[in-house]
Amino acid sequence: MSAFDSAAFLKNLTSQPGVYRMYNAQEEVIYVGKAKNLKKRVSSYFRMNVDNAKTRSLVMQIANMDVTVVNSETEAFLLENNFIKKYKPRYNVVMRDDKSYPFIFLSDHQHPRLSFHRGPQKKKGEYFGPYPSAGAVRESLRSMQRIFPVRQCEDSYYRARSRPCLQYQMQRCSAPCVEGYVSDEEYNEQIDLARLFLKGKNQQVIGTLVDKMEKASEALNFEAAARYRDQINTLRKVQERQWVAGTQDEMDVFGFAVKGNMACIQVMFIRDSQLLGSKAFFPKVPNTADEQEIFESFLLQFYLAGNKLIPKQMVFASALSDEEAIADLLSGEAGYRVNFFKGAREEKRRYLELAQANAETALEAQYGEQKSVFARYLDLETALELDAPLQRMECFDISHTSGEQTVASCVVFNREGPLKSDYRRYNIEGITPGDDYAAMAQALKRRYKSVKEVQKIPDLLLIDGGKGQLSQAETFFEDWPHDKKPMLLGVAKGTTRKPGLETIILADSHDTVPMDSHSPALHLIQHIRDESHRFAITGHRNRRQKVKTTSSLETIPGVGAKRRQTLLKYMGGLQGLKKASKDEIASVPGISKELADTIYDHLHL
Repeated sequence: MSAFDSAAFLKNLTSQPGVYRMYNAQEEVIYVGKAKNLKKRVSSYFRMNVDNAKTRSLVMQIANMDVTVVNSETEAFLLENNFIKKYKPRYNVVMRDDKSYPFIFLSDHQHPRLSFHRGPQKKKGEYFGPYPSAGAVRESLRSMQRIFPVRQCEDSYYRARSRPCLQYQMQRCSAPCVEGYVSDEEYNEQIDLARLFLKGKNQQVIGTLVDKMEKASEALNFEAAARYRDQINTLRKVQERQWVAGTQDEMDVFGFAVKGNMACIQVMFIRDSQLLGSKAFFPKVPNTADEQEIFESFLLQFYLAGNKLIPKQMVFASALSDEEAIADLLSGEAGYRVNFFKGAREEKRRYLELAQANAETALEAQYGEQKSVFARYLDLETALELDAPLQRMECFDISHTSGEQTVASCVVFNREGPLKSDYRRYNIEGITPGDDYAAMAQALKRRYKSVKEVQKIPDLLLIDGGKGQLSQAETFFEDWPHDKKPMLLGVAKGTTRKPGLETIILADSHDTVPMDSHSPALHLIQHIRDESHRFAITGHRNRRQKVKTTSSLETIPGVGAKRRQTLLKYMGGLQGLKKASKDEIASVPGISKELADTIYDHLHL
């Protein structure tokens, strides 16, 4: 039984609405709940005849509780969501992906630009979406580039052009950056057509283009007529494969499936009568949660986290327990009335059936993958002759080009597979270029110098490299202050570097662990090693690209964007500036003698 004195706690508990938190003996929040009536709800956990074994398991771990009283059920929903986001309790349903969704942004410039946007919508212009993923936005932008010759380049690139770029040569931009190629009127016509296309008015766009083609033909302007004809053909091809179309203006549809300890919620985004796409979510599901709690917890976290656009209509497979209160809460957040539907009518039913089928398919795939990972874990535990099950594995890798822009990666796996929220990258500085041993030592020190949570210490630590790399980890963990110490393994590539020929090296003894090339244990090691390799290379490429695209002027104190632009303009570019004397630099408007000295010294270090 729990040591928690529930009778004493309930004796003085209020009957007002509020949020309660349950703590275990380690003072960790293990569950957060809300209630219209706190006394009635909390009392239900401590009845003598609780027949739910999962609830009894939760109650047995309670060492303490506290409550926060609020004014209304709506406030309770919001506070509960904030607490779940803050504490991520073990027995709560927790949404793993709380990022905001991407949009297509049409800027408010003289020559508007189409671009990808994620985050707060503060810039002046129009936002179209949300789309289910960044890939969906980029695919849409690529499709639009083939139809409408509207610029998608950065403003800095657009302002610096003196002649059309390659996009103009490929007929994917009308070159508004250079005078004489397209008039403002013609460009704005294409912007209007792109706007209509993004709003789902494809037939109206085609009708407009047909009228323009006919007028151009009548005026014997066959070149323009041919351009309009090509636009129409491309638009029709894109339209054939791009979206499912309907009559619903703004709606999200939710498919929901549960199997074992996993749940999948498939969300379909419908905007301007178009299905923009869908996305499958797999929230963390505790053993104590029932299906209704899983779905309702996900729904609130989904719309109250990040910059989510709350639609006017939502379609679910079944009713919500607190439907009116949830509708009031989301309506208050959105600023307009949000309506819930059960998918009874023909079009909504078709969308719901599609979402439901996708949820079940995605769940089956995820469930099969989890079983595969679980089987690989069991085989690895057998191969390493471990007494306790592995819960957390980490792997390090180093990436650089001839010793430059060195990046170390650390990826994390648990028994469900990759735990991407715990991945980390480290920019390695202050070492001899190309010294992978020193890079590994620095990465380990930065990763584990201040471990605050015991569960974040890995059970198994993999080092991608041979005995030399493994020795760096052995040296680091010699003076390890914690009781829990990870098991160390080195993963050395075979002579031909082919998968299946890896050598697995044990720490200290440096003995090798024999593994068959087809064993699930080796497949798991290859998976985590390849993931660390991919993550390190991606970080290195990003860092290398940043160096390529960053001007050396950006690091000079006192030289902002406007002064950089002025300097480059008056000196004819960076090479001209480097050749200039201090007096010549000081002659540039806005550059003082002292700043000219600073710029000159910085460029000639």
